[in-house]
Amino acid sequence: MSRQVQQVDTLFLHESQGDYYVVVRRDDQRLFRARLDLKETSAGPRPGRFRIKDGSSEEPRNPDEFVDIARMADRIRISEQTAPEHRDRLREALDGYQLSAKVVRTCRICASAGRYSPLTSETAIKKDDEHVCPDCAKQELERELSYQGGLTSAAQNRLEELLLEVQDLERITNLLKGELDPDLTKFDTISATTDEVDPVPTDSLDLHPGIQNMLESRFDTLLPVQSLAVENGLLEGEDQLVVSATATGKTLVGEMTGIDRVLNGKGTMLFLVPLVALANQKHEDFEEEYGDMVDVSIRVGASRVKDNGERFDPNADVIVGTYEGIDHALRTGRDLGDIGTVVIDEVHTLKEEERGHRLDGLISRLKHYCEQREQERRDYSGAQYIYLSATVGNPRELAEGLRANLVEFEERPIPIERHVTFADQQEKTRLENKLVRREFDSESSKGYRGQTIIFTNSRRRCHEISRKLEYESAAYHAGLDYGQRKAVERKFGNQDLGAVVTTAALAAGVDFPASQVIFDTLAMGIEWLSVQEFHQMLGRAGRPDYHDKGTVYVLVEPDTSYHSSMEMSEDEVAFKLLKGEMEDVRTVYDERAAVEETLANVTVAGKGAKRLNDRMLGDVPTKHALGKLLQYEFIDGFEPTDLGRTVTSHFLSPGDAFTMLDGIRKDKHPYEIVADIELQDEF
Repeated sequence: MSRQVQQVDTLFLHESQGDYYVVVRRDDQRLFRARLDLKETSAGPRPGRFRIKDGSSEEPRNPDEFVDIARMADRIRISEQTAPEHRDRLREALDGYQLSAKVVRTCRICASAGRYSPLTSETAIKKDDEHVCPDCAKQELERELSYQGGLTSAAQNRLEELLLEVQDLERITNLLKGELDPDLTKFDTISATTDEVDPVPTDSLDLHPGIQNMLESRFDTLLPVQSLAVENGLLEGEDQLVVSATATGKTLVGEMTGIDRVLNGKGTMLFLVPLVALANQKHEDFEEEYGDMVDVSIRVGASRVKDNGERFDPNADVIVGTYEGIDHALRTGRDLGDIGTVVIDEVHTLKEEERGHRLDGLISRLKHYCEQREQERRDYSGAQYIYLSATVGNPRELAEGLRANLVEFEERPIPIERHVTFADQQEKTRLENKLVRREFDSESSKGYRGQTIIFTNSRRRCHEISRKLEYESAAYHAGLDYGQRKAVERKFGNQDLGAVVTTAALAAGVDFPASQVIFDTLAMGIEWLSVQEFHQMLGRAGRPDYHDKGTVYVLVEPDTSYHSSMEMSEDEVAFKLLKGEMEDVRTVYDERAAVEETLANVTVAGKGAKRLNDRMLGDVPTKHALGKLLQYEFIDGFEPTDLGRTVTSHFLSPGDAFTMLDGIRKDKHPYEIVADIELQDEF
């Protein structure tokens, strides 16, 4: 043995149940493990038997070989976990050969398996009543994870990072049992930031006295994003894309120029949003803020099939509408009067698969409408376009596509803490209850109680969670009627609710001043959230006028998805969203979208449809789309047929239109036709 082993870095000795074991290492690799027996001699304990272990068998060797190896070793270490009397015996045996050993702290699990793993204050990880090395702690964690269900590598890596950071295995495994240890659940903090912008004094603005006096009575200076907009030509009629975080004041950018142009006789203001809930709230806000100066109307449309124009006054000074509500008016030839300002909120909707192409087409059709109006009326000077968004990955490219000046302001007024923890669906409800209770029992330095928005993926789940919360809460979604939604908004505003539980209805910006956002799921319906949607939603946490910080909790169910079409699991999606880059805003056209928008453009502009297609953000295959429209008999030349006019006025895809026609011809019950359309959409 001594002839074979030329160099030894470490000779490690430890005792287990009265037996002594030897681990011989070189270059951080184990050469072999052996068992050592000591015999008592007149000179003290000396090596009696030395046996090389190979699996369950032992190969006897001359005890002098142990001494030769010990003399070659750069260092000799004895495990601290060896009982004191056995340590003394080993040291006495080594002293007989003028060899010294140092007692070190080691991992018991490793020692039992014949490995040498010294522990330091930086590497020792607490496990029950002892400390183990990082590798053994990770193995224990993996065993615990196997009981909980599989986690993706991203989630497991996160837990292993936390394990090395806090050095306590039990605290990590408790996370998997739904414990809310804030030091461990905290993923990061999005810091409050302040960009240096010279504020524009409100008394320096040259606005109509109505809006000028109102602004001066409320503010000495504009907020930074508003000041930047003014500096970039807002009040000179320049089109603008304003990209800024939630609660930085970007909405007033559109209102300021829009109301000013209305009062100066430069045309109606359109304020467009993606959802009916948002339109209703914005309509009420405008009535309250500006109702004594201007007439306000709303245009949302009752549905895709029926539009009775209720509450819509085309001659109003300000028209609040959904994208589809205003687009319906254009597709059906309604007179919208002289449009002076078009404010499009949540313009990042342009990237959505279902609605993006419709917003793209709407913008092009509105511009065409205003251009036609300019030609007809010499006293009309066209419209100014203001596009608003909190989340855009490619703001410069989007501004260029929209032919607008970019106003980008990256300040976050208050910090947002983001937390991640793991729980199954039942455990999630318990955690939500605890988080809502803790938040509502707190009060900010501004004197407001903490309130929570819980995002989930279905209306049914909204009500399920709301029923189980101890503090008063309410479900809020598109299935509620206008009165029910307003009652929830009012109670939340009065701080009578600890939480609202919602689907996507709130993601786009209904004004609930919440301090905390909880993601019950990371899905909306049967699709995972995008990074952009995720940031839009978490941005609802914390308002500078109400709170000191925002708090976000992402509750993750390992190895879970909510529909067979979902390729990833929730834990994999969670870290993709938390670490992901904001997606670019681009409109992509498939054949269905190209046919729908080209038909709408033919209906509105006739032969000018190609020009409308050409200036849209997405690449529309116009020639192919026109060919399909002729084939489907939706157009005759550059005029819509009666069928085509019906299809475009009700926002039908060609597939849905033909399913309906087939059902009508076969005298099917309307319910059957609806079921056929749903099945077609599913497949």
